[in-house]
Amino acid sequence: MKLESTLPAGLRDQLRAACDAIEILPVPTNPLLGHESTYERLLEAASRRRCVRIHYESLTEWEEICTRLNPYRLLFSRRSWYVIGRSSLHRSTRTFNVGRIRKLEVLDDHFEIPQGFSIDRYLRNAWHLISGPDADVVIRFSKMVAQNVAEVAWHKTQQTTFNDDGTLDFRVKVSGLEEISWWILGYGDQAEVLSPVKLRRMIADRVVHMADIYRDESLPR
Repeated sequence: MKLESTLPAGLRDQLRAACDAIEILPVPTNPLLGHESTYERLLEAASRRRCVRIHYESLTEWEEICTRLNPYRLLFSRRSWYVIGRSSLHRSTRTFNVGRIRKLEVLDDHFEIPQGFSIDRYLRNAWHLISGPDADVVIRFSKMVAQNVAEVAWHKTQQTTFNDDGTLDFRVKVSGLEEISWWILGYGDQAEVLSPVKLRRMIADRVVHMADIYRDESLPR
C-alpha cells in the first residue's frame, strides 16, 4: 500500500486492475498449531548456536526418541518447517519435522557449524528431503500426461525427451529412491520406470500390495 500510494494515478489504476485479475491459491501447510513456542525456541537456539535436547515422534524408528541436537538450520519446504542438524543419537546430520517435536529443552552448551556445511551439500540430489545413494532414473510417461510432466521443473537434474509416439522419457539423477517412488506412484498406470532395476522392482512390489488391498472382499460395498 505504501508503494502504491507513491505511484501516479494512472499507474495505480493499472495496478489495481491487474491485482483484481489475479488469484493465488496457497497450498495446504502445517500451521504448527500448539508448536509455536517450539519453533521460536529452535530459532533462538540456532541463531545463538545453542544445543537442544528434543523428544521426537520418529516415523523412521516408529517410536518417540530422545536426542541431543545441534540445530544448524531451520528450513521451510513444501508445506512444513524442518530443523536440520547433528543428532547425538544417530551420530550424523539429520532432518526433523518441527511439528513432531514433543518436548524441547535448550541447553547451555554451544556448538559450531562444520565448515562448508550447506543445505545443498547436505541434501545433494534428494528428490525432496530424504537423501540416499545416487541413482540415474529413467521414467516413461504416457502420451496422456507427457505434456503435463514436461512443462514442470520437478528437479534440478531432470532432462525430458518426447518420443515419436507422444510418450515422454524423463531422466533425473536423484540421491535416494524413496521419495521419487511416491511421486511415480501418483501417476498410476501412466508411468513406467525403465531404470534402475531396483526402483522398477520397488514400484512393482507396491503395486502388488495395492492390488491386494483392493481385492479384499471382506470390506463392505
